[in-house]
Amino acid sequence: MGVFVFLPLVLPLTAWPVARLAEQHLHPRTATRLLTALAAVLALCSTVCLALVMVVGTAQLPGNPLPDGWSDPEVRAAVPFDEVVGKAAIPALGAVVAACARALWRHGRVRRRAHRALAGLPDTEVAVLPDAVPYAYALPPGRRWAGDGTGRRGTRRSSTARDPGAARPGPGPGRAPRRAAGRLHRPGKGRIVVTTALLERLRPTERRALFAHERAHLTARHDRFLLTVRLAARANPFLRPLRTAVACTAERWADEEAARVVGSRRTVARAIGTAALVSRGTPAPTLAGLAAPGPVPRRVAALLGPAPAVRSWPPVSTAVGLAAWGAAAGTAVSAMSSANAAVTMVLILHAATPL
Repeated sequence: MGVFVFLPLVLPLTAWPVARLAEQHLHPRTATRLLTALAAVLALCSTVCLALVMVVGTAQLPGNPLPDGWSDPEVRAAVPFDEVVGKAAIPALGAVVAACARALWRHGRVRRRAHRALAGLPDTEVAVLPDAVPYAYALPPGRRWAGDGTGRRGTRRSSTARDPGAARPGPGPGRAPRRAAGRLHRPGKGRIVVTTALLERLRPTERRALFAHERAHLTARHDRFLLTVRLAARANPFLRPLRTAVACTAERWADEEAARVVGSRRTVARAIGTAALVSRGTPAPTLAGLAAPGPVPRRVAALLGPAPAVRSWPPVSTAVGLAAWGAAAGTAVSAMSSANAAVTMVLILHAATPL
């Protein structure tokens, strides 16, 4: 194992350049997929590394659950260990597990409350809530609640719907919810949630841009990308720049899809600007929306310019190409280091535990 077992903890630093450059020089779809894949692999490798450091560093301490064969002098010589580092890895690994579990729990709670808040509304793709607060977001598929058009007996809408982490269907401007013109909601396709307050502030063409943007989020399942990089950043703080970059590129991806559907980049840019001025964003970072927090001026500026070129991988002769290859190399080294350390530990454990 040696010192190479620690490499996956710091190799996420190799992805910082591409996280900065991909947002500006790659197509948003390519950038989102590339950065998410890098973040997932690097986070997994660093977590495996942390677990190995904990096991190796504490293997020969009294009371450890590993086999007695680990105390053999030959095994001690073959497995370099540091008691202080091993003990420090225990709370670090516990913090990683707790942070990821908390992020997953909060994400699930927000989605459950948001789906529950839609109970009783028409079962259309676009769910319009009577609310004086302007906001809109794409709600991924989830559990269908009673009263949501399934024919079962309806339930009273939860009083917790106005929680900052859920949809807010509370008393609106005194009107009944308008039935949004659109397709019927199909199970497993998610829904577009928008309030009457936001619709009133958008022109008809801007509303079409809003629906196209949110529909792009649902079709591409951007919530999965956002959740993946959020968990990766919880596992290794060095991956936070990738989380920020993916949050922006996912919105840019939906912007470009909306511009293609609407046929006017300027209309989408105007819709984004209007929504950003009046909206509070989305209930949770893993729920995407037209006015999601982020660099709105850069999104508008990108839409006012030409459409980005579509390429699967940047040329190595460019700065973003060099950054992408550097991040790929760092990810490959991280994967090989963690795999080598894991295999070595398994072989030593097997040798130290005769059947």
